[in-house]
Amino acid sequence: MHPIYLDHNATTPLRPEVLAAMLPYLQTHFGNPSSVHAIGRRAKQGLESAREQVAALIQSRATEILFTSGGTESNNLALNGVLRSARARGAHVVTTAIEHSSILEPLRALAHEGVSVALLPVNNEGQVEADVLAAALRPDTVLVSIGLANHEIGTIQSIAALSRITQERKVILHVDAVQAAGKVPVDVNVLGVDLLSLSAHKIYGPKGIGALYVRKGTKLTSLLYGGPQEREKRAGTENVAAAVGFGVAATLAAQELETNAAHYVFLANKLCDGILRRVPGARVNSPVKDCLPNTVNIGFSEATGEGLMMGLDLAGIAVSTGSACAAGSLEPSHVLLALGRDPEAAKSALRFSLGKDTTEADIDRVLDILPKVVERVRAAHSGPSNEE
Repeated sequence: MHPIYLDHNATTPLRPEVLAAMLPYLQTHFGNPSSVHAIGRRAKQGLESAREQVAALIQSRATEILFTSGGTESNNLALNGVLRSARARGAHVVTTAIEHSSILEPLRALAHEGVSVALLPVNNEGQVEADVLAAALRPDTVLVSIGLANHEIGTIQSIAALSRITQERKVILHVDAVQAAGKVPVDVNVLGVDLLSLSAHKIYGPKGIGALYVRKGTKLTSLLYGGPQEREKRAGTENVAAAVGFGVAATLAAQELETNAAHYVFLANKLCDGILRRVPGARVNSPVKDCLPNTVNIGFSEATGEGLMMGLDLAGIAVSTGSACAAGSLEPSHVLLALGRDPEAAKSALRFSLGKDTTEADIDRVLDILPKVVERVRAAHSGPSNEE
């Protein structure tokens, strides 16, 4: 039996087309894109073509795309860069209680430097209410950072509605779109955002490359100092081969978005319905509407997500209990706690995130194996009987 990989929100396999595009830039087109000779110019051409491809994925201009090492760096650059550049105006930032650790941890560090951070609550489906955001804004608020789609439960935020509030108050809006891009349409103009983070390895591109969209006119202080690369916002020689791979992955993701989304919806519904029918005590944590089409988060009462994940792994099925960045943590999911789940329920969840190559047969196999795994984990979780 081949292994079944249902952890695509953690990472995706590199597409063959992406690898093929990258190889020349690891071999013959190896030049430094900052060099002015022919070999350098060839590398520069590949880099700028990739920038245009990534820009096209989110309907921005190529000049508004900065390449980074990934989503974490993009988020850190957005948060730190804006707050450093806006110190004279204020040092208050608003985010939500369900953000990825690459948002919450930098803000926790910035709080030690005098930045005031407000964590917005969300409703029971993980969405930020517009009036809650409006009430949280202060005269010294300089930045709002909200993820377009949640990494654990898949909730999609109404960013276009929220951005109208930030625009009225002249507050910069950053959106983490790492999980959303390539799965749902992302148009920075429709969303009305000032900054937006992306990562290649979530869309079948290489690891170690990401991007930050910076709307023209948005002030941003660099985190890295050195050369003038990336419009003097991110010093250091660019990872040309990875950027080229990112560009190809972005193009393919845009071309296949509708087809893949329909595929995800069909399989996710089959998986969700099958689990609810076959496993007593299962509860869906993902919202019914406004959710990533490939993401299903389900809690299993009287079981631990960690135990379920390991049991499925032994059967050749890869899933997760939440963010890969939080793997190994004994703490309950902060996302599920924010939805109002109690700690035990938050520890009982599994995240199934489907990919473009996931098949109906894969889902059938999961539905056959999962109930047995749940039964075993529940029996172990309840412990030996006290009856004599």
